[in-house]
Amino acid sequence: MPKRRDILAIVLIVLPWTLLITVWHQSAIAPLLAIRKDDGVEGKRESGGQAQDSKEYCASDKDIVEVVRTEYVYTRPPPWSDVLPTIHIITPTYSRPVQKAELTRLANTFLHVPNLHWILVEDSQRRTPLVTRLLRETGLNYTHLNVETPRNYKLRGDTRDPRIPRGTMQRNLALRWLRETFNANSSQAGIVYFADDDNTYSLELFEEMRTTRKVSVWPVAFVGGLRYESPKVNAAGKVYGWKTVFDPHRPFAIDMAGFAINLRLILFKPQAYFKLRGVKGGYQESSLLRELVTLNDLEPKAANCTKILVWHTRTEKPVLVNEGKKGFTDPNVEI
Repeated sequence: MPKRRDILAIVLIVLPWTLLITVWHQSAIAPLLAIRKDDGVEGKRESGGQAQDSKEYCASDKDIVEVVRTEYVYTRPPPWSDVLPTIHIITPTYSRPVQKAELTRLANTFLHVPNLHWILVEDSQRRTPLVTRLLRETGLNYTHLNVETPRNYKLRGDTRDPRIPRGTMQRNLALRWLRETFNANSSQAGIVYFADDDNTYSLELFEEMRTTRKVSVWPVAFVGGLRYESPKVNAAGKVYGWKTVFDPHRPFAIDMAGFAINLRLILFKPQAYFKLRGVKGGYQESSLLRELVTLNDLEPKAANCTKILVWHTRTEKPVLVNEGKKGFTDPNVEI
């Protein structure tokens, strides 16, 4: 005859497993009950007699387990609003091993931003299949453009003439597209922002820029050899200078990711472009902004430029030494 202690041990082992199997069984049949319940509702619409049978079936199922149905509330992208200004994001991009990874990460951020229009401009002779497919699959509102930087502006390898910073011609093409697409006298409300594909953006940033009247500004992290660069803002909420080490006397000592422009200002000042020639490194932003506003016109955002909402991150260049000259992996597999 088994001892009382052995019986107690058996009960303590068997009881948890019994409870676990019971819970699993109920969770497994719940979706089936939900399907049957839906079938019963549809049957009620189609046939009165069949609906009666379904109703009785669902009633008995309800006694077994309570079925709770939930709706997935997030849509890709968010619903378009008639009251919010459109944010036109201009992104220059070029072919490289991490291009698809960068653009995928960026698209995943944009999918959470209402009323966003992505203008993606490739530095290439033609629009590539990789970027074309990626844009189509995102579900975003987009415009796909391309313009190749001329060879005479490039040095050997992938090093470019520093007088023509990467992305200059691509950003200018996007500005031209905006001016050719939208009428300066229309009531179309919009914001223009230059978002490089290797940066990281807080969703809060896009809501901050949406109220831009002329040009709004904010800090950018990991630029100029500092933790962040920022506009200097006085007690009255006005920008009066720049918190930077690299050439702080530039007219607008700010990173490309650190400002947004009202679309109407772009349309009303068609002469404003990024200068292609005769511009020193770090002066590209100034070459555009000085055609649009003065220092006094700037609108500090991000809690008077005290919050970091954008980071100048860069994806590490992948090490592909084992590919060899002929390539080890299948070149037809898109990465």
